[in-house]
Amino acid sequence: MYGKLYVVATPIGNLADFSFRAVDILKQVDLIAAEDTRHVKMLLQHYGINKPLQSLHQHNEEHASQGLVDKIRDGQSVALVSDAGTPMISDPGFPLVKLARQQGVDVCPIPGACALIAALSVGGLPTSRFSFEGFLPRTGSARRSFFESKLPDVSTWAFYESSHRIQAALEDMLTVFPANHQIVVAREITKLHETIVGDELGKVLEKVRSDENMRKGEFVVLVAGLEPGDQDDELSDEQRRILGILLTKCSTKTAAALAAEITGQRKKTLYQAALAMQDKR
Repeated sequence: MYGKLYVVATPIGNLADFSFRAVDILKQVDLIAAEDTRHVKMLLQHYGINKPLQSLHQHNEEHASQGLVDKIRDGQSVALVSDAGTPMISDPGFPLVKLARQQGVDVCPIPGACALIAALSVGGLPTSRFSFEGFLPRTGSARRSFFESKLPDVSTWAFYESSHRIQAALEDMLTVFPANHQIVVAREITKLHETIVGDELGKVLEKVRSDENMRKGEFVVLVAGLEPGDQDDELSDEQRRILGILLTKCSTKTAAALAAEITGQRKKTLYQAALAMQDKR
């Protein structure tokens, strides 16, 4: 008789956000696989849970997952938890869940806190469609290339960022997106110093630069999708002709920048049009 693998969401700040069901499951399982056993011990002690722990993090999960699946197939039940929030949302766990499903093990979700969903629920941006990009690249050039690829998105998108890079990330975004583009920065969600700032990119960046507290903690950044009025049908025939000529000689980014200087049209609009032109070639 196989056991089960439970994927258990844990609080991202306020311990009271832990569900009754999650507590019951952790009290019943035979083993808890945790991203950081030292971190999860504090949560378990708060709820009077005393269960064996096994470390499962990004450096050992490929190797350790088979052993955990073997335990489950022998009849034990295992709970997977991350340091905070829902496992596998930019946290370890994917190799274990994938392997468990491949080998016929029941995988049961125990839903709860997730910083991404919490931020979307209060950000005031459209949520009928959205994408999650995880953590951004660490270098400025890679971040700028990423932002350029996101310019044409018509739906809300989101990413996580650390205190060490939040200002640099927004500065890189400002080199690609216009200063009046709408974003939301959600900081320390559910924690004591929770702060949610929604405004134009330039204004949010200025707040991050001027307020040291806005450079502390963990961040979710939401970015508005392309507005219908920003579509490339705003370009005149002459602007399209100039852009088309430049695209035969330059990269997409350079062509858009030069076309903006020549025509006075917004670089963002020209860049989006250039991407569309390239796709049709």
